[in-house]
Amino acid sequence: MTIEKKSEPTGKMNILDLLKNIMPFVLPYRWLIGVTLALTLVGSLMAQVNAVVLDRAVDAINALIQQPQFSWGSALKILTTISIILLGKEVIAALVTFFQRYYGERMRILVSRDLSVSVVRRMLSFRMAFFTSEGNETGKLQSRIDRGIMSLSNTVNNFFIEILPLFTSAILALALMFMANIYVGLVALCIVPIYFWVTYIQAKRMKGGRRGIFGGHQAVSQSILNIIESITVIKSFNREKIEAGRQADIQRTMTDLQLNTRKQSYMFNGLKSFLEQIGTVLIIILTAYLVLIDYPGMTIGKIMYHVMLFANVSAPIRQLHRIYDDMNDALIYAEGFFGILHADNEVEETGHHRPSEVRGDFQLSGVDFTYSNGTQALFDVSMHIRSGKITALVGLSGAGKSTIVNLLDKFYHPDRGSITLDGVELSEWDTQWLRENVGLVLQKNHIFDGTIEENIKYGHPDASHEDVVKAARQAYIYDQIMQLPNGFETQALQLSGGQQQRIAIARMFIKNPPLIFLDEPTASLDAIATEQIKASIDAIKTGRTVIIISHNIGQIIDADYIYVLKEGRVVQGGKPNEVYQQGGVYKDIFDASARSMNVDKIANTMEQS
Repeated sequence: MTIEKKSEPTGKMNILDLLKNIMPFVLPYRWLIGVTLALTLVGSLMAQVNAVVLDRAVDAINALIQQPQFSWGSALKILTTISIILLGKEVIAALVTFFQRYYGERMRILVSRDLSVSVVRRMLSFRMAFFTSEGNETGKLQSRIDRGIMSLSNTVNNFFIEILPLFTSAILALALMFMANIYVGLVALCIVPIYFWVTYIQAKRMKGGRRGIFGGHQAVSQSILNIIESITVIKSFNREKIEAGRQADIQRTMTDLQLNTRKQSYMFNGLKSFLEQIGTVLIIILTAYLVLIDYPGMTIGKIMYHVMLFANVSAPIRQLHRIYDDMNDALIYAEGFFGILHADNEVEETGHHRPSEVRGDFQLSGVDFTYSNGTQALFDVSMHIRSGKITALVGLSGAGKSTIVNLLDKFYHPDRGSITLDGVELSEWDTQWLRENVGLVLQKNHIFDGTIEENIKYGHPDASHEDVVKAARQAYIYDQIMQLPNGFETQALQLSGGQQQRIAIARMFIKNPPLIFLDEPTASLDAIATEQIKASIDAIKTGRTVIIISHNIGQIIDADYIYVLKEGRVVQGGKPNEVYQQGGVYKDIFDASARSMNVDKIANTMEQS
């Protein structure tokens, strides 16, 4: 199985773009930046102490040894001074490192939190089409967000805790080398750009592999999520081996990508380590030569001095490949993350029309609609959904019934034609205001992680407990709730599918909206529950605009008006009895439903009882 490249982010981001995008999340914590920079400077100064002390100590000891009369008192003084300076330096360095890492990590955590909150808020503002677009499947979105936040927060950590201290120390060490001897400084300086050039080539060569791994992570996340969501079907058909094989194929592709990328990485890292060692050898040879020719200012102590300073210069080089790898990963993942955060074209459009009363008179004229995958669901659909009436949408699966409800709730916008509500174009309505006046019950409703009461109150957050109880009674779920050990405090996810459906219906009752959209509201309920819910829904229908999608004949024939759809087109319309007399699709569906229910045998059974 191959990993789909279409799931990869399309935007190309460089390091400057990355820093530009992440700075708005870092700047609110500028005081932490200031503290970190101050500690970085102190830490960089501390890093040079060893080289300076060793330089002076070696020369002092060498001079002491060359004296005609060796003095242990002088030697003890030198050793005591060295010990005090180095131990004091270590204490200060330990304190600086602790606070530097603490404040840097604090900033990383805070930035990570802000990134997470921002992307969730952003996604909540997107239109429905974003979530149904190819490449935006749940697992892939989760992977883009999780890995984006992780890599971006690591970038903050690398920049303020790793890169700044290392490069500040390197620059300071290089400056000290130039001050001591310009030739040695030039040798050290020449090694650095070569190393950076090799690192640049490495990143360029490995970029494709990193993008492949990014797409692979999304594919793996989506595959695992699909397995979890489909576990009942998988087990019922004994398809565990097939699914395990598919997952193995995806993982095998990922493994090949990772191994190839790592092989290239290790080759370049070996080359960079070789360059670093060449630099050290050149420094030793040059400083030793200058000492041998008695170059002014060059002593044995200076050999050690320059070698240790070059170690501080090369320290960022030793760490650079790891940090650069992290930065390149961040570039790949940041493209996906900021692609979500900056997707302005995905923001749900809204108008400003907020009338005090919503009558619920819909008029659709010549509506066409195509989903993002290219499937056209509606063709030149025109219908009038009257205020205060019950309108049923009838048709075989895939006829476009649910698509119409999605358009009326502004989840999607038509490609062509117009939709008006109470004489005003639907696009001009305030989207939130419209949905506040709509009660939507689907065939499969989502139940949130929380108590039964919290789930019912989702329809009206300010409702009282008495309102919750009333809604539960209307949905005929109250008695079952009270039989549970924790009553309304029971976790709603522990309920059966039918019970969860009633909770969703109770959510609609507590909202008490003037517009009601019912898409197979009783599909997962038993016959008695269906009859009970039908009675409750019949009660709430009074005086409201109701659109119902159902294969249940009993709910269809209660409608004031029905529209029959076939393959995305309206083929019949009128009162139920009138449309039945016309024959066609509706009569076929009606008769098939009656036969599937064995209506004749049911009638005979009832007559004999």
